[in-house]
Amino acid sequence: MNINGNQRKVYLLALAILVAAVALASTWSLWRPASDVASTPTPTATATETAPEATPVETPFAATSESPAVSPEATGTPKAQDTVSTVVYYQDNYGYLVPVMCKVPMEEGIAKATLSMMVKGADNDMQAARLGLRTVLPENMSIDLDISGGVARIDLGKEALSLANAAEETNMVNAVVQTLTEFDTVKKVEFLIGGQKMEKLPHGTSVTGQFARSAVNLESVAASATMKDARTVTLYFPGDSQTVVVPITRVVYQEPDINTAVLELTKGPSKDSALEEVIPSGCGLIDVEVQDGVAKLNFTEDFVNIVNSSDGGRLALKALTLTCTQFEGVDSVEIYVDGKPYDPGEGALTVPSFMNIADNIVYDYIQTQSALIFDME
Repeated sequence: MNINGNQRKVYLLALAILVAAVALASTWSLWRPASDVASTPTPTATATETAPEATPVETPFAATSESPAVSPEATGTPKAQDTVSTVVYYQDNYGYLVPVMCKVPMEEGIAKATLSMMVKGADNDMQAARLGLRTVLPENMSIDLDISGGVARIDLGKEALSLANAAEETNMVNAVVQTLTEFDTVKKVEFLIGGQKMEKLPHGTSVTGQFARSAVNLESVAASATMKDARTVTLYFPGDSQTVVVPITRVVYQEPDINTAVLELTKGPSKDSALEEVIPSGCGLIDVEVQDGVAKLNFTEDFVNIVNSSDGGRLALKALTLTCTQFEGVDSVEIYVDGKPYDPGEGALTVPSFMNIADNIVYDYIQTQSALIFDME
């Protein structure tokens, strides 16, 4: 594309405005009150169960070195400038739950503060939009939370009864369960709605009993499929916004190991999904070999088309790395094309400390837009 000097100035001005807006939003989100909602209950959708007899594979983000580092109900008088990393569950435009590590001011009751960031409202929606995502909990949702003996008892306000359909209810419940069980002190979650125990939400989503962490974004299985010997494996795909990677749980009928996971990646996301493919169309998997902690992936020549992605394949390579390194004994990834080493670029296969980190998402977006502007000739 050819652009003249005036057009380039306009692009640079637009980028400068974008950077300033991001900086302003970041500053505002850091210093705003941790919660704009009153203390009341909020129902969480039942953790969608995997197919009968399926054996879930523990997802890598359930226990990461950068998982919430403090007790959910930490007490004390923190300094105003202190922050802590916490995992917030948002959703994309198609309803996939997306965990994002965010920095929030250190305060008492960090678990409740984390949930409060997921409530629809002007500030929270702005923060989510910066990431290409949306909040999960209804507007004005009140939250009351008590954690003891490994059980988080959460009381959600009656706004939990106002969701439009079962899918929204389920996302709400699953998001709450996933968020709370990111904390080491929480193993199970119990729900109250408006201070009362309920069996189901208006659209049929169960909120009775205790909910444990379970498979996230479980793909649907054909009604005719047999569940005998069914297992599950976690895959990662770039989201539709091309800003985050999304964890997907897929039912498989082989050993849920790295070989199966990479093979499933070559099949791409489900047909009705808006997620982006990791392995380019037409590319085949020749071999997977793990030696001394290194996963050596050998693909057919079509793999080189990964660079045709709008971001040069950055997110796809990140998703591939996350998919492989979730397995014990796999610390890094090397790629080969028809048996020859393939260099995807410096840092492209670096193992991230967490799948999605808020500050990195914003930085990467600005870098990508800057590259597009300066590459125009």
